[in-house]
Amino acid sequence: MTSIGQPIEVLLVEDDPGDELITREAFEDNKIGNNLHVVRDGLEALDFLYQRGEHAGKPRPDLILLDLNLPKYDGRQVLEKIKSDPELRAIPVVVLTTSSAEEDILRSYKLFANAYVTKPVDLDRFMSVIRQIDEFFVTVVRLPGRGQ
Repeated sequence: MTSIGQPIEVLLVEDDPGDELITREAFEDNKIGNNLHVVRDGLEALDFLYQRGEHAGKPRPDLILLDLNLPKYDGRQVLEKIKSDPELRAIPVVVLTTSSAEEDILRSYKLFANAYVTKPVDLDRFMSVIRQIDEFFVTVVRLPGRGQ
C-alpha cells in the first residue's frame, strides 16, 4: 500500500508456477495489501497492459515485476515495448529474474528498467526481496498518478 494507505496494482509477469507461488506467499506473509495480477508470458503481459482480450477492463498496473525468460515475447521485448510507449513508460519496472549475467543487467538498464533484481534461490531471501521491493516502491517512492 502507498503511504496514504491505498493499495496499488502490481503486475507480475512470470512463467514459473513455483516463482509465482512464492511471490503470492510473500505478498500474503508480508501483509502486502496490494492487488497482485499475474500473467504468464510476454504476449499476455502486453494484452494486460493494453487491456485487450480477456484483460479488457483490467486496471493499469502501478508497478511491474518482470521476468526476462518468458515464452512468446521475452522480458527484454516486453520491457522495450513498455519503455517506448508514452502511455506505459512511467510505470516502474523491476526486472526480477534468475539471470545474473552482466549482459542481461546492462541491457535491462539500457532499456530503462527501474531496477534489476536476481531472484534468490533461498525461500526466506526471496520473501525478503519481495518485501523490500514493496517497501521501496510502495512506501518510499512516489508512483505516478497516486497523489501521494
